[in-house]
Amino acid sequence: MMDKSDELVGVAEGVAVVPVAPPLRRIRPWPFGAALVLAAGATAALLLVGAHWLDQPAVQAWRTVCLAITVQALPFLLLGTALSGAINAFVPADLFTRVLPKRPALAVPVAGVAGAVLPGCECASVPVADSLIRRGVTPAAAFAFLLSAPAINPVVLTATAVAFPGSPAMVAARLLASLGTAAAMGWLWLWLGKEEWLRPLVRHRHTGHRHGHSRWTEFRLGFQHDFLNAGGFLVLGAMAAATFNVAVPRSVLDTFSGSAWLSVLFLAALAVLLAVCSEADAFVAASLTGFSPTARLAFLVVGPMVDLKLIALQAGTFGRAFAWRFCAATTVVAVAASALIGGVLL
Repeated sequence: MMDKSDELVGVAEGVAVVPVAPPLRRIRPWPFGAALVLAAGATAALLLVGAHWLDQPAVQAWRTVCLAITVQALPFLLLGTALSGAINAFVPADLFTRVLPKRPALAVPVAGVAGAVLPGCECASVPVADSLIRRGVTPAAAFAFLLSAPAINPVVLTATAVAFPGSPAMVAARLLASLGTAAAMGWLWLWLGKEEWLRPLVRHRHTGHRHGHSRWTEFRLGFQHDFLNAGGFLVLGAMAAATFNVAVPRSVLDTFSGSAWLSVLFLAALAVLLAVCSEADAFVAASLTGFSPTARLAFLVVGPMVDLKLIALQAGTFGRAFAWRFCAATTVVAVAASALIGGVLL
């Protein structure tokens, strides 16, 4: 280690002395498995309570809605996490640096569109964006990909088409509003973003193939991580949506659904709180039948970009200064894009 006298000698001899960075503070990973354990425990408790309570009409309706959302969304969740694991294991690490334009302003929309062909769960999008930045991709483009990949990939759009049968306008509106939000946030970072807000701490999850490891092992580990992570939040989201449909009085729903702006803001906030995986959120949105299509579009656009687990992931990866600013700005842009695109197409 270089002491102060060595540093002075190095400067005198014309040698550039690079200060040694302080050791990174190790952060405990977010307990994603706890979500699955909590969901399983709540379900078991529900089933073990007295049978007379389970026969109540409200409980039967709750079980029906919860089971329907989970069963409908599970195949898309499996497909999405399998594709995410395959990309993590088999896609070359330097793919983006080779294909993205050198000019940041052009790299932003290209990275946003790339999210349509490189699917992944939003839980994996944060470490992927961190990996892209470390590999030389401009942060603005990495953030555009971070926002677009979980929202406009083929699995998510197909799930949206299944959840909203006979409504191709909802699929198109989700694609346009999500892509517009991702590009706008990338350009906004180029305009107002500051490098000191980015303080990567530790990598909680590996992205890309490591030499000496079997690619199939990497695929299995990535798939296992993403599925257990997203599966727990899917079950919790389905339970929360079912509770919302059954327990919330109709008068409360009428208060929000009767106003165009209040309904949009309400479902945007609900998307942040429920934290449903993007491969499954369309089925939750489809169950919220008391709200307008534009309000449900806001739920679909905001959810994959800003929710409680993503805020925690971004804070742990890039720092709290970045997470709060970026998530707040993303929410505002996503709600505005949803209102604009929904007002035109829906």
